[in-house]
Amino acid sequence: MNFGQALWETELGKMLAAAAFSMVPVVELRGGIPLAMLWGLSPLEAYVSCVIGNLVPVPLIIVYIRRVFLWMRRRFPRLGGMVDALERKAHLKGRKVLKYRYFGLFLFVAVPLPGTGGWTGALAAAFLNMRLRNAVPSIALGLMTAGFIVLVLTGSIVGVLT
Repeated sequence: MNFGQALWETELGKMLAAAAFSMVPVVELRGGIPLAMLWGLSPLEAYVSCVIGNLVPVPLIIVYIRRVFLWMRRRFPRLGGMVDALERKAHLKGRKVLKYRYFGLFLFVAVPLPGTGGWTGALAAAFLNMRLRNAVPSIALGLMTAGFIVLVLTGSIVGVLT
């Protein structure tokens, strides 16, 4: 048995895999929690690992995304259209957040729908020049709320199917 197999057969290994899966944009914890529960993690283990995993890239996005976009435009000019689209998306989402600032950011991230979540919330915070020390707690609370909603919905669906 190799290290990967041994790790996968432990609760910690499954939690790390769920956290890593929840770091992926678009998937985030909306996909991570149901997958983690399919892997046999308890609801609490799935929730904690996926919320933490989804939160890991948030400060990095807020601090570095503008530099990354600038680098992409310079290094890969053909990606300029994609970068422009991502910036437009962040600005459009940011309008919804702007009225209520940090509470708006929390609400935006807390609703587990497509186009909301930690990545988009962090993009909006970066392009609205929100302070990291205020934006991260708002996004974290939003992720915890969204994670709870996804957990309840996942548990309800699993309950109906079994």
